[in-house]
Amino acid sequence: MKRRSFLQRGILSLGSLCSAMLFCVMSFSGCDSAPSVPGVSSSPKSNDGKLRIAVIPKGTSHQFWQTVHAGAEAAAKELGNVEILWKGPETEADTAGQISVVKNFITNGVNGICLAPNHSQALVDVVAEAAAEKIPVVIYDSGLATGAPILSYVATDNHRGGMLAGKRLAEAMGNKGSVILLRYKEGSESTEQREKGFLDAIAAEANIKVLSSDQYAGTTTQEALAKATQLLNKYRDEVTGIFSVCEPNANGTLEALLQTGLAGKVKFVAFDPSDSLIRGMEEEKVAGILLQDPFEMGRSSVLTLVKHLRGEKVEAMIKTGEYVATAENQKIEPFDRLLRPVLFKQ
Repeated sequence: MKRRSFLQRGILSLGSLCSAMLFCVMSFSGCDSAPSVPGVSSSPKSNDGKLRIAVIPKGTSHQFWQTVHAGAEAAAKELGNVEILWKGPETEADTAGQISVVKNFITNGVNGICLAPNHSQALVDVVAEAAAEKIPVVIYDSGLATGAPILSYVATDNHRGGMLAGKRLAEAMGNKGSVILLRYKEGSESTEQREKGFLDAIAAEANIKVLSSDQYAGTTTQEALAKATQLLNKYRDEVTGIFSVCEPNANGTLEALLQTGLAGKVKFVAFDPSDSLIRGMEEEKVAGILLQDPFEMGRSSVLTLVKHLRGEKVEAMIKTGEYVATAENQKIEPFDRLLRPVLFKQ
């Protein structure tokens, strides 16, 4: 065999080096590919060119969030060329889980995010991270503390909702007696505003005393049942009214009233509907239900985000309304629609 010349050996070595470098680049590219979110591709847009909008609720187990989802999907259908990527933690107590969902959507390069933060402070950094990646964020349902740029805030006026609840409860009690406020959880901006609004309304009632306003029911119906039962038993001989600030909270409170034999005797106002609360209102065990418009919340959030992505100006604050349903008005618009909202069906 002939010996290769110095030049031939050099050319071969150079070719081998280039191949090795190309192999390394391809390998590192594979190692650095983004982790996937189920149902979400790693490209900024889906194959058909649709805008990919992540809609992240506080949790996924309550009727309220199913209605938000239905509204978001309705907006996508209305707009065309929009894909809704719906994902959130199962429970509203799982703040770490919600942060992880947001991070995964950022990594996967969605076009925008609609987020209902389940903690006003804890989600600030991850929203700032989205902004740094030029992913616009619309906050809905519950506010975010300052520190991260957001595109818009779409929500109920929760302070006004709490005030309406206080006025309705006072009216049901004949503007006299003693009340219990059952709080939800610390860091939930929407329910904190409802609690404040309620207390502001009751403070204007000269003949109504607040028995308890510092107890948290937690994020599940069972936790609320336990806390409401404890408070109702403690103040059984004094309490004439009670207010619960969200769906799981209110469902647990109604069950506690039934189990303690105080349903109908203690006037009860709830925030957000459920089948059991509507039935309770029909049976005069619930004096009123404060209603939001979660369908419009989901719809307006997506419409606002896509409007921005298409280069149009958007409003910094969009209010979706608050209403008081009673046994008397429950069959008329908009109360009938909001009491029995459209739920997302797979």
